[in-house]
Amino acid sequence: PPFQNDDLDMEAAVASARPQLVEFLSHHLGWLLTTSRHFLPGMALNGLDGITDHREKVSVLLDLLEKAGPATWKQFAQYLCMECDLPLDLEILLISSAGEGNGALISCRSKCSFDMFLTSQFSGFAGRRRHHSSSVSDKDVKQQRLDSAEKYRHLLIDSIRQRYGSRRAAGAAAQEQTQPLAFSQAFVNLVIRHSKASHLKERMDKPRQDVAGAPEPEECADTAVKVSDLFCSVVPSGTTKVIFLFGKPGTGKTMLMHRICQKWAEGVLPQFLFTFLFEFRQLNLLKRKLTLKELLFDLFLQPEDSPDAVFQNLLENAWRTLIIFDGLDEFAANMDLSSSSKGGPTLTSRMSISELFVDLCHGKLLPGCTVLVTSRPKRLPNFLLNTVEFLLAEIWGFDHEKVEEYVSHYFHQYSFKEQAIAHLKSNAKLLSMCLIPALCYVVCVCLEYLLLKHQRSVELPQTMTQFYIKMLLIFINKQQGEHADGEATQLNCNKKAILGLCDLALKGLEDKKLVFYVGDIPEHVKEFASLHGLLTVFEVKTSGTCPEAGYAFVHLSLQEFFAALCLMVSRRVDKNYLKKKFSLKSKWTLKNEAKTEFMESFHIFLSGLSSKECRTFLMLLAEQDEAWVQDKQDTILQSLKKLAATHLTGPKVIELCHCTFETQDLKVAQHIGSLLNFKYEFKNFRLTPLDMSALVFVINSGQDLTYLDFAGCLMDIDSLEVLAGCNNIEHLSFRSRRCGNDFASALSKSLRGMGSLKKLELTGGSITAEGMTNLVQASSQCLQLEEINLQDNRIRDPEVKRVMDLFSRMEKLKKIDLSNNDLSLNAVLILAKEVIACQNAAELRVRKDTVMIYFSGPSGKVPRSLDLRWEERKEHVIPTRHVKLCLQDRSLSSQHAKEIVAILQSCPCLSEVDLSGNKLGDEGCSCLLESLPWIPISKQLDLSQNCLSVNGICSLLKSVNTCQKMMEVQVSLCHETAVLRFTENEEFASLPPREEPVFSTDDQQYGEENQTPTASKKIRLTDSRFQASDLEKLYAVLKECSSISELDLSNNYLGDKGLLQLFQFLPNLKMLSSLKLNDNQISLNSVFFLAQSLSTLEHIKRMNLRGNNISTTHGVNCSFPRVRSTSRWRSSFLAHPKHVAAGRCFRLRDCRVGPEDVTRLCQILAQCPQLTEIDLSGNSLSDQSIERLLSFLPYLCHLTLLSIRNNTFSPRCTVLLINSINLCGRIRMVEVRSSENAFLHLGASVRSQKTSCRLTDCAIGQGQIDELCRVLEQRGWLAEVDLSRNQLGDEGLRCFLDRLHRVPVTCSLNLSHNRISQDGVLHLINAFATSGNTAEVQVSLCSKATLIIKLTSRDDPRKILRLAECNFQPEHLEKLCLLLEKCTGLTEYISSNNNVTVQAAERLLHSLRKNLGLLKMSIEEPWVCKESVTNLLELAVQACGNITEITICKDKTLFQLGVRFPHCLEKVESVVSRLNLYKPEIKHACFYQRVREKCAQLQELRWSHVELHNDEAEMLVKILLPLPELKKFGLTSSSIMPTGIDYLIMGLQNCQAIEELNLGHMKLSGAAIPKLVLALCEMPSLKRLM
Repeated sequence: PPFQNDDLDMEAAVASARPQLVEFLSHHLGWLLTTSRHFLPGMALNGLDGITDHREKVSVLLDLLEKAGPATWKQFAQYLCMECDLPLDLEILLISSAGEGNGALISCRSKCSFDMFLTSQFSGFAGRRRHHSSSVSDKDVKQQRLDSAEKYRHLLIDSIRQRYGSRRAAGAAAQEQTQPLAFSQAFVNLVIRHSKASHLKERMDKPRQDVAGAPEPEECADTAVKVSDLFCSVVPSGTTKVIFLFGKPGTGKTMLMHRICQKWAEGVLPQFLFTFLFEFRQLNLLKRKLTLKELLFDLFLQPEDSPDAVFQNLLENAWRTLIIFDGLDEFAANMDLSSSSKGGPTLTSRMSISELFVDLCHGKLLPGCTVLVTSRPKRLPNFLLNTVEFLLAEIWGFDHEKVEEYVSHYFHQYSFKEQAIAHLKSNAKLLSMCLIPALCYVVCVCLEYLLLKHQRSVELPQTMTQFYIKMLLIFINKQQGEHADGEATQLNCNKKAILGLCDLALKGLEDKKLVFYVGDIPEHVKEFASLHGLLTVFEVKTSGTCPEAGYAFVHLSLQEFFAALCLMVSRRVDKNYLKKKFSLKSKWTLKNEAKTEFMESFHIFLSGLSSKECRTFLMLLAEQDEAWVQDKQDTILQSLKKLAATHLTGPKVIELCHCTFETQDLKVAQHIGSLLNFKYEFKNFRLTPLDMSALVFVINSGQDLTYLDFAGCLMDIDSLEVLAGCNNIEHLSFRSRRCGNDFASALSKSLRGMGSLKKLELTGGSITAEGMTNLVQASSQCLQLEEINLQDNRIRDPEVKRVMDLFSRMEKLKKIDLSNNDLSLNAVLILAKEVIACQNAAELRVRKDTVMIYFSGPSGKVPRSLDLRWEERKEHVIPTRHVKLCLQDRSLSSQHAKEIVAILQSCPCLSEVDLSGNKLGDEGCSCLLESLPWIPISKQLDLSQNCLSVNGICSLLKSVNTCQKMMEVQVSLCHETAVLRFTENEEFASLPPREEPVFSTDDQQYGEENQTPTASKKIRLTDSRFQASDLEKLYAVLKECSSISELDLSNNYLGDKGLLQLFQFLPNLKMLSSLKLNDNQISLNSVFFLAQSLSTLEHIKRMNLRGNNISTTHGVNCSFPRVRSTSRWRSSFLAHPKHVAAGRCFRLRDCRVGPEDVTRLCQILAQCPQLTEIDLSGNSLSDQSIERLLSFLPYLCHLTLLSIRNNTFSPRCTVLLINSINLCGRIRMVEVRSSENAFLHLGASVRSQKTSCRLTDCAIGQGQIDELCRVLEQRGWLAEVDLSRNQLGDEGLRCFLDRLHRVPVTCSLNLSHNRISQDGVLHLINAFATSGNTAEVQVSLCSKATLIIKLTSRDDPRKILRLAECNFQPEHLEKLCLLLEKCTGLTEYISSNNNVTVQAAERLLHSLRKNLGLLKMSIEEPWVCKESVTNLLELAVQACGNITEITICKDKTLFQLGVRFPHCLEKVESVVSRLNLYKPEIKHACFYQRVREKCAQLQELRWSHVELHNDEAEMLVKILLPLPELKKFGLTSSSIMPTGIDYLIMGLQNCQAIEELNLGHMKLSGAAIPKLVLALCEMPSLKRLM
């Protein structure tokens, strides 16, 4: 039972009185000290002298009195009440903790009833106080008030016993089948859990979306509580305590409130003198305003006499008053902060119900009382959250144990009780339903009926809706007894009453009416509903007058069921109304504003009534055929499908799943499941097992695998059992602090049933090592599982060996995440050992709190043993295993070194080991490096950030000699880098761990000599800034590293001295081919020394010295790297590419080098064999230095590239660079960019090849032209001259063109982007017209600014002029025509968008002529597309010569002519004579005569996108097409009148010479196509048709 007799003991009573008692006695400290000496020994009071604070001293004294025992406290309490004038409420509480006279301590465990106890206390108290009171009249008043209050209290107890029944009455009622639903069973405890107001407020602030966020802290987890615990918390005196209980429909909230009242009446809650219960559904009926007194007395129970005295006593004892408000969600009015009365409310103030409720909760009325409120979820007004003392709890309903207890109670009188219990346990879906008490009752009713009728075969309904229908039919059937007819007959007999009840339910919901008066219900409906327990009757008080009878459905869900049924069977409800009523929108549109209907489960019932199983029931009730019912059902199903495609929050997805489950339609579920597949993310709301059942139904119905994510969701363990049947979950995630070991254990039982699960996440929980082991044990049975994520739990010291053994059995496992679990260092090391032993483990990645294990390859087939022999491995083909081990930032120290070595040696297949960020130090690293030859690492060992000194670095360098597989050592003290890289050697990797070296020193040397080829080794010792003493240690070690091929000592501040020391032992490093010495503070003399070393150290191929500060602002960078053959120039210019690989490169960068330095450097480099590349970038070379450098080019026999970047060149220097082509015959290209970068590419021999010169963006102007041209004239054999992006201008161009004829070569000149104007273009055209060696000119003055001239030999017949976007003005066009008249050798003229008008085009055609041959002319201008064909032909005949081609493309604005010279009129007389046979009567006879003459030799005629009028079509057919030389004719994408088409087809029949015909994209009618086919047959020369 929820209330035990020991719920309130003496300690609780003392604790509740403690604050007020301390406050009172602190003002009477002297009296208290004197009195205490009578109850406590003197020794106990000695420690009080040091306490100065009165309240603290009183508190200590009370502690001593309480510790002295119950008898001492009783005597003290009695004496205090007699001697002091205490506040009444404090005096009553003290009396409740002390007995009367006989010394018997009366506590909460006393068997006597509380009312008898209180009566005796009140009378005894009054008698004592008469002797000690100074005012007898005051005491009489107080006594009278107490008597009236006590009388009213008895009246309340009797009234509540009558209303809600004692335990005996409830038991008797349970025997009567006609009792309403709510009273038909003995009470069974409910599961109640504390919740957090802040968490719920967050949800209320965002009602449309379940709130995401971090999981709640451990202390915020909901905890189970007893009902009595809700009232036990101690609050400050005078503070109102609000308890808010919320729960889903049917969880027993109202039943619990009745139970609380009943238990209070039995004396179980002695802390409350008065208890009141109000139901919001009844308060909805009140239209008038009330005072607090009217609310309590008029609406609940009126005192028999002295109401004022009773009310006054109630005010004085407010802290002992309990007021219950049931069903806040059923309140029809708004409930917000504005409901609070303005200003301070008075006891006589009349207020609305909402104002009274708010002020009671805020403590403005009856301060200190306890207010208990119930509601369905989703309705929690803000003002409740803002109250000082606010307790929030949720009623979950039943758990499995409570279900069994309830069912056992229900069937206690039947022999088949155990059968009923077993039946429910065997059906998971049914058991989920029974977790809701109201549904549990419905299930029991149905199960009882079926077991009584068919004890062997019991088939229960599948859905909630079907259960309600079955329950209705059973209730009807029970009334008929043994003589009952069939269900259909019974339904017909009661149809009118059922339909009336449906109408009543729907009208009530629509009008927000949950309580009905007698006049609201037809008599036959009232009789039927009352008889079958569907309506409950009670007294309704709206004033102090006589109460009326009120009726309500026994549960709101039942009203929703009948309302939904009304929509499905009523003829008045059409499809549109049905769609409007079916919605998943939240019941509450705002936090404090209700919609017009109370429909929490309404849509679920509507969905359930849409199932096929309900069709017969609906047909009988509606008296309609199957088609009519199915039409309504389909309307609901279609609405459901549409809802799935909308944006739904997590709770709404669950509601939709409930609806889908109720339909039991697999096709609908499959459709909805496919739409919801990406929406299964649930955050911060509770899910019940019934919710999970509906969700699983939808997921299993779909065809796709799903991702199910629960973040911060509250769910009980029973919900996880439901998941076991979900086959379509691919990824399952839980994120909540509530997930502990019990949760993990429950989930483990469900995992095996999830056959498609690949990824499991339990993060942010409270799982410990034990929970992890259980979970992994279950997961190992899920062979398809690929990833397990357990990060952010409490797994501090897992059972590593057992867990890894389980992981090894999971064949498809890829990843385990154990991050943020506070794993100890010992656990991490054990984990590393076990990961290496696990044959399918591929990587362990640990960094601070990050711990991840990766797996690869088949598992479970390879034993977890390290004793496999090499021969056995060869016999069994096992995929090569590579293990990565990363133990970063875990505070590993030198004392862990041996353990790490043992772990590493145990794995024969390590690829990478990362121990960076630890504290191994020199000692730990040395221990590790000593064992390195017997640690088979194939790729890399990282020891960075391990507090290494120079001694530690020396140990690293020594490993180059001791470890054969060492490929590279990379060390930096400044960056704390220490990385060792290895070459892969499978045979070495397979060797077993050894305690002794594999080879002796001699063996090693012998082995190294016989390696073919020897693996190159590298040492990168950079950014360490060594001191002089450090260098001696390092050089001593480096001297022994004879096998290294590359040594990088950059940024170490070696200086000249350190460099000389280095070069003393360089000859010992026979394999060294690359030496880098960047940023080492060396001088230029050292650079010369290094350059000279190229002759003495032939094996050195690469040497870098960059950033070595010679002065305060400059540095030196010299290198001798191997030359790479990646340059596009080298591939074409080098005669012997084989020598490239053996070449050397010298790089001197970022230094000031004077002329003398250049001379000295070049003298040294000239002695260097195989020097193929010199780079002198960033050295600020002067003109003189450049000149000296170029003079040495002939002596650098193998040089292929000279680079000088980041060096500002003067115009004179640029010419010097170009002139180098005359100094060295091997130069193939000189390129200077932006006056800063120069590149000279040289060939392997002096054989005659063309040379390219590129001077781009070098500010070359008119002043440099003469000198430049003289250089070019000397060379003569040029391929390309690029002077683009300079500053020639018109004058510079003129000077260049004047000298151009002296360059008798074939080359391309690029003068683009040189600020050339139209006048410069005209000057270029003049040169083009008069020059014999200019083959082509291409000019564009738009943004491209192109100007290209191609020079060729004089016998080249081509002469092409291309002009584009030159924006010529009329004066320019006139000059252009005059210039073109002189150009008689022109073969092609192309003009595009040059602002040439029609008149200018006519002038151009007159100017263009040729001595002999073909001239092609193209004009692109916007006016081409606007002119008619006739006008364009008139333009064409203005051209000199005989026209051989006419092309008109209006889509490209192109007008093109081909003209042959000389023009011969005498040859066309016969043609004209033949054409005259047609004798066309045309207005423009002279024009067409001219066309005949000019086009007599026409060979090609192409028109595109033109519009032909009839006269133009006639001219085409009768004049142009019959021309004897016409070989090609095209008319494409053009429009022509139907009559013109006929003309065309007729004319084609007379075309004897046409070989190619193109009529593409012409819209020919169906009638024209046959005619065209006939015409084609008459064309004897036709070869090609398009």
